[in-house]
Amino acid sequence: MHLVPVEKLERFIRSCLTASGIREPDARIVAGLMTEADLNGSDGHGVFRLPQYIQRIQCGGMNVSPNIRVLRETGATALVDGDNAMGHLVMRFATELAMDKAAANGVAWVGVRHSNHAGPAALYAKMPMRRDMVGLYVAVGSANHLPPWGGTEMLLSTNPIAVAIPAGEEPPIVLDMATTVAAYGKVKTAAQRGEPMPEGWMMDRLGKPLTDPKRAAEGFLLPIGGPKGYGLSLVFGLMAGTLNGAAFGRDVVDFNADSRTVTNTGQLIVAISIESFMAADAFKRNVDAVIRSMRASPTLPGVDAVRVPGERSHQIRLQRQRDGIPIHGGLYRTLSELAEALDAEMFS
Repeated sequence: MHLVPVEKLERFIRSCLTASGIREPDARIVAGLMTEADLNGSDGHGVFRLPQYIQRIQCGGMNVSPNIRVLRETGATALVDGDNAMGHLVMRFATELAMDKAAANGVAWVGVRHSNHAGPAALYAKMPMRRDMVGLYVAVGSANHLPPWGGTEMLLSTNPIAVAIPAGEEPPIVLDMATTVAAYGKVKTAAQRGEPMPEGWMMDRLGKPLTDPKRAAEGFLLPIGGPKGYGLSLVFGLMAGTLNGAAFGRDVVDFNADSRTVTNTGQLIVAISIESFMAADAFKRNVDAVIRSMRASPTLPGVDAVRVPGERSHQIRLQRQRDGIPIHGGLYRTLSELAEALDAEMFS
């Protein structure tokens, strides 16, 4: 395992993107967000995805000179066309727009179509916190790995949701979850590292547990909470996909297997101004109190502590800012080959 300083990893990602034709300002934005993903512990959504993004660019499946624009809007809503840009660029544009609208109207909902995979959901849910807002993000996953409850046809994806709620002295509450037991990025990460999956992540088409990530194509992910997770995946797909004129169901392109076809990925971001309900400082103090009451809860036998959503990610972030971002052997070799192919400078 290699520990890479944050700034070196970001510079490496940026150099690979520019070498692939991404404009320098855009490459800087995407590299910053991808590094942020790794910094927060989302190892399946940061630099791990870089070779896949580069392959899609090189195959013509992604637009390197996009015109991201608003198609229609009201005071508190908007529909954004991403022009098949890198999803990070599209979602940053949409989130900035949502924050501006929420500042004027108290709340804003911005839907997106013709986007692409944009990394972990929390990246965008957390952005509104900078302006004393609550953020909520939902997306249609970039490949179908989930059948409807009781079925076997892959019609749904991990369809994640993230909600970020600012606190005062405590780290913020950040819920980032797939509607499946595990995100597919974790399956891909396990396969690259040669590690088995825990039982309960996937099932084969005979209903038996599947623990070999290299056999993932033989089965499907399991939803959280059984039929409840299926229901969440369905309604999230309708809101982030169908409502925006984006792909959903059989129209979703598996970007893991197809690097040429336009994905038309759908996403949505909601920003809620805290000041529309109460003073932001008072709200944050109340959130602090709630967090502390949760932590103070007596624990069950064998449980060391009660935690809140986002706490582990915050701890990982502090550690990686200090020590560097871990890059495991298989990924390091893949990135080295990518650097050589693009004539980009590899981090040491």
